[in-house]
Amino acid sequence: MRLVETLARRRVALGFLAAAAALLFAHPTLFTWRIGFVVAACGEAIRIWAAGHLEKGSEITRSGPYRWTRHPLYLGSSIVAVGVVIAARNVVVAALIAIYMASTITAAVRVEEAFLTTRFGDAYDRYRRSRAEPMARRFSVARVIRNREYRAAAGLVAGFALLALKVIGYL
Repeated sequence: MRLVETLARRRVALGFLAAAAALLFAHPTLFTWRIGFVVAACGEAIRIWAAGHLEKGSEITRSGPYRWTRHPLYLGSSIVAVGVVIAARNVVVAALIAIYMASTITAAVRVEEAFLTTRFGDAYDRYRRSRAEPMARRFSVARVIRNREYRAAAGLVAGFALLALKVIGYL
């Protein structure tokens, strides 16, 4: 379990390494960059939607995308990763990102679900089995900011800006 916890805790730092490797090996074209950006933006939109409903650690969120999936932030991240792979147009990048996502997201889900089971017990069990009642909650930009989703959005923009520089030959 120690390796799983380490991967879960270090996933952001490992993500920067994966992003640097992706930039190094990427061979984007304007076409792949555009398609990849649209896909990644859709993934980030899911993350923003989820962050606008999430009250971390204080409840089992059952509104917004949490009505349909237990881990919409990770779903959004996975879609962002697919967008990066499309934009990068390189099989090495695809392999690196697949390994990174499979290991870190799996680890994060395991650690998070263990925490939620310990903290909320039967209520989380009901939610996992889709037997919990949905909750009425509106999307909140304040929650998005409180959950610091602007960092992921800024990272997405910065990463695609660097890929754009590679498209036009400056990197």
